[in-house]
Amino acid sequence: MQQPSSQAAEAKIPISVALLVRDGLVLLVHRHPSRRWYPDCWSFSAGGHVEAGELPEQAVVRECREELGVHVHDAVPIPMTISDPTLDVHAFLVTRWDGEPVNAAPEEHDDLRWFLPSELPYLKLGHPESLPSILSPLAGRRPDW
Repeated sequence: MQQPSSQAAEAKIPISVALLVRDGLVLLVHRHPSRRWYPDCWSFSAGGHVEAGELPEQAVVRECREELGVHVHDAVPIPMTISDPTLDVHAFLVTRWDGEPVNAAPEEHDDLRWFLPSELPYLKLGHPESLPSILSPLAGRRPDW
């Protein structure tokens, strides 16, 4: 029997996530308690798998449209640290979009809310180790994002 190559065994799932920021607030979504992965916790504004033939930047724009009903104008890559070794995370800071974010994916999220950055450490996050990655690009930014 042939063993899988180490490259195949180490293949990671590419995902893109968005962090929407406006007026000094960060938009997070609350993952539905019935979700298989990371249930009943707060997560990035939008995110999901990068589809075949899609660039991470395209995926984050698509995910924002599907999950929040907004059209993204800028998606600036930011470093992101998470502890899940199966994921290859592409994170983006988003500060300009058309439309008002709504919960366009109620089967995935049961709430969305704007938070002050200072409130984030007190939330149950899907990836708490990502908190420094979230807060870092916000530090030093003007309050009129």
